[in-house]
Amino acid sequence: MDFWSRLIAHTPLSSASSRKDFAQDPARRLHRFEKEYSQLLQTWRNSSNLAHDVDAAEHIEIRLQELTRILGDESQRPLPHPCIAFAAAKQIYMPVAKIATSSFNEWIIKEAVLFFATLVDGEEEPFAENEVFSTSLTNLLVRITGANSIRLGVDTEIRVVELAFNITTKIRLNPDILPAWFKSRQDGPQEGGEPEDHDKFTGRTQKQDFPLFYLLMDHIHHDGKVGDFARTGLLYIIEAASNSVLLEQWIVESDLSTLMATGLGALYSQLSRKLVIDHPAHDLPPILAFSDYQHPKSSYEVISSCTFEFQSHLDTFLSHLLFWQDVLNHCRSVEVKSTLLEHFQVIFLQQLLYPSLLESSDIDGGSSVAVLTYLRRILESLEHPDMINLILHYLLALPDIVAAVPSDALDVVSAARKRKSLDLATMIASKGEAAADPLLFNLVDLILACLRSHSHQTIYVTLQLVSVILKKHHRYAVTTLLYTEGVLGSSTHRIWGAHQQEIDYIMSLAGTIGGQDNFNEVYENVQKDTLVKLENHPCSIKLVTPRTSTNNHKLPAIPDSLPGAPRDVRSHTLRADDPLLNIILDRLQTFFVNPVETNLALTETISDLSVCGFMHLEGWFLRHPNTYTFEEDDDGPPLPEPPLDPESPEYIEYKQVQSMKECRRRPKWVQAKLPRLLIILHTLCEQVVSYRHTVPRFDDLLQQRREAFQIADSAIPAPLPTRTKNPLSHSPARTSSPIIERTVVEENRNTSRERPSGLEGFAQRIFSELSTPSRSGSPRGRKETKRSSSDRSTPVPFAGRDSPVSNFDTPLRGSTQSGLGIRSFSPGSISNAPPWENRGRDDAVANQAKAFQAIDQSILARRVGIPTIRPQEGERVAPIPLDFSKTQQQQLSARLIVDGDGAPSTHRSTRGDDGQSESVPASEDGTTESTPVEEITVSVSHVLTNVIIFQSFLLELASIVQVRAGLFDEVRHL
Repeated sequence: MDFWSRLIAHTPLSSASSRKDFAQDPARRLHRFEKEYSQLLQTWRNSSNLAHDVDAAEHIEIRLQELTRILGDESQRPLPHPCIAFAAAKQIYMPVAKIATSSFNEWIIKEAVLFFATLVDGEEEPFAENEVFSTSLTNLLVRITGANSIRLGVDTEIRVVELAFNITTKIRLNPDILPAWFKSRQDGPQEGGEPEDHDKFTGRTQKQDFPLFYLLMDHIHHDGKVGDFARTGLLYIIEAASNSVLLEQWIVESDLSTLMATGLGALYSQLSRKLVIDHPAHDLPPILAFSDYQHPKSSYEVISSCTFEFQSHLDTFLSHLLFWQDVLNHCRSVEVKSTLLEHFQVIFLQQLLYPSLLESSDIDGGSSVAVLTYLRRILESLEHPDMINLILHYLLALPDIVAAVPSDALDVVSAARKRKSLDLATMIASKGEAAADPLLFNLVDLILACLRSHSHQTIYVTLQLVSVILKKHHRYAVTTLLYTEGVLGSSTHRIWGAHQQEIDYIMSLAGTIGGQDNFNEVYENVQKDTLVKLENHPCSIKLVTPRTSTNNHKLPAIPDSLPGAPRDVRSHTLRADDPLLNIILDRLQTFFVNPVETNLALTETISDLSVCGFMHLEGWFLRHPNTYTFEEDDDGPPLPEPPLDPESPEYIEYKQVQSMKECRRRPKWVQAKLPRLLIILHTLCEQVVSYRHTVPRFDDLLQQRREAFQIADSAIPAPLPTRTKNPLSHSPARTSSPIIERTVVEENRNTSRERPSGLEGFAQRIFSELSTPSRSGSPRGRKETKRSSSDRSTPVPFAGRDSPVSNFDTPLRGSTQSGLGIRSFSPGSISNAPPWENRGRDDAVANQAKAFQAIDQSILARRVGIPTIRPQEGERVAPIPLDFSKTQQQQLSARLIVDGDGAPSTHRSTRGDDGQSESVPASEDGTTESTPVEEITVSVSHVLTNVIIFQSFLLELASIVQVRAGLFDEVRHL
């Protein structure tokens, strides 16, 4: 029958074609829309309980879906749009909201949210400005997200928060629609009223005033799209407060600041109280794999930093902290900012962060490691000057400065903020707990105490914190963390001759360690890295930024709105008695037995101390000009007689030439009068020379270690592209710092988890490959040749004509080593022999390779300490006999240090009861004392890695001195 009806009416039989015609014809489209709406209402009215009527709920879901589809399709078609006009005129959103709130059905709620989202996105009808529409939608959102509603799925929750975000976007673009969504229940003023009208605003903020605001507040702590939509929407509302005095006042007296501060505190409390810094076994950086690194023990209370749970909690906390920063960046109201910062200080800083610092300890399983790590990550993440000033001003106990308040300022919002401050003070006082005062124990005291700790983990994280403060917030450290003194004028700048002398000295120290890489290219790359580091320092902008106008010599001040911020950094230098400097230098003295992480943090901190353009190096790093003494005899050509007229241009030129000649003189080098840093660097180089004399094949093993880093760098992608695994290998595109993997050993927060596993075993495989005589695994692809003692002599590639190695009073002795010559068979000689002889020689080569591998492994595993007696001239290591029997290899493993006559060395290693090496000093008559001396011992492999780090550090120090001279004009030529 339906077929004949269609045929008589000349309607097409295809439903798809019929639906297309309905969509193109506005009248038929409206008829279809009204029919769907009528069926929706009829089904709803005929059902007594949608929560239990499955068929009715499914029918309503289909009707809502069809209504949304028709509206969305119509909005994309040309005018007219009768369905959208019908929805606005009949206010069909009201029954839709009622149906969704009473259904307790997630599918109906989801379709209703999509229906409202389609109306909000429309451009024809101003639904967002309609108070009836806003009331219906607000009731819907409040009911479906309230405590008595059903639990929504993730997809539905995303659509709900996205709809709220779309409304805030409308408010941001058109502030005139704000009254439709925000209604104060108090008898407040009208927008645009006179100042005296604002005095009528009193009372508390009610949640019903701005439900959309609190809906977003409830979701700002969520992850993913829900949190992103909620945080961004809340930022738009706070930004809109600048156009509405009433909204600004409402936000000040609302519990926004309290909820944000308590939420941040709750996330901080979820972080582990005890922490150890560790790396996954499958993701261990090569620089740690080639050392004595041991994974710290974790437990139920002590959490490892590489666990997913810890990383997730820390990322959530930092994301909410950055949301605080975004709020302050978007907020244009001074009163709202002050209210937020006040609650941040009282609730978070005073009640949580500072007490955790005060109660931390390095003997209870890592609480100091935890809180110092959290503080470092906070200071690394934040960029807003007010938040940084608030944190460091409080923790460093800087003096407070009361800001003057203009007398003609509007006091309406200020009065609201004062009431909020009183409420906050009352809330804190009700707890009955006396707040700790940083005046008694501040962050500086904690840092100095932790640097004296016996826990290497505590020292490591403390040095990282110091490095961040020096690098990003140097002006806060000048008067608190560092003992400094002002420098006036350029009279204290070093002269050109002393500058060249000191660079040559540091470079010669690096050259004493030796190596086979192209150090000229390496040093050029180090200089480029240093230049970037110096230019990016926050204090250097005033020194390196060119002045664009002769009438504008003053750069904009740092935009701090809070009082009490430190003044801008001025020219200063570090005092020699600075506690922080001396503690760091104490740690530097034991460089080769320190953990690798500690050494990386030490070198980073010393580098950060010396990169500020206002920090003069003379006195604590380099020699002070007041200590210069010169030879009486002048080897240079004599100057001509001075002109008689002192005012003539010739006389002025003569004085300039004379001054230039005096500045080019090189002062006498007195080792005992050098700054402590240079003395320690010289001592460490002497220790390297001592290792070279006492450890067999030291230079060969050191070069193998460099090649091992190259192999690891090419085989495994670097977790941080800003660092390189091997600082002494040249790469034309390298822009990383010369200190290898200094930031790679931080917590695994920045490392990729999709990396090959088994790096610890990979290190042993590299050792095996590099210990063979042929060295076929070398990344350079070079063929092995016979190495004589002259081939392994330590080069000094940086020593020039006036090298400190030959001219200074205390040069390093023993810069060469006569070691083991390894004979290898050439491929040609083997291939020309008969096959049966080749097989025999192949077996001999294989046996020889295994023997040398065993020897190298025994040397690398040997325990050594800090050399206490420097080798004398003429001492050498006895050649190891090429007897590869099992008995001989055991003897070689037990006897590795002998002098030229085969007598015991003056400093040997013995075995303690626990199997560890103990250093036993020899007496004057050559006998060993019976009482062992406790000493820190590490493996030779660990020493080799630290030696490479040390040489890279020397190159970086030399580049800092050289680049600063040109960038900051620190050297006197006249």
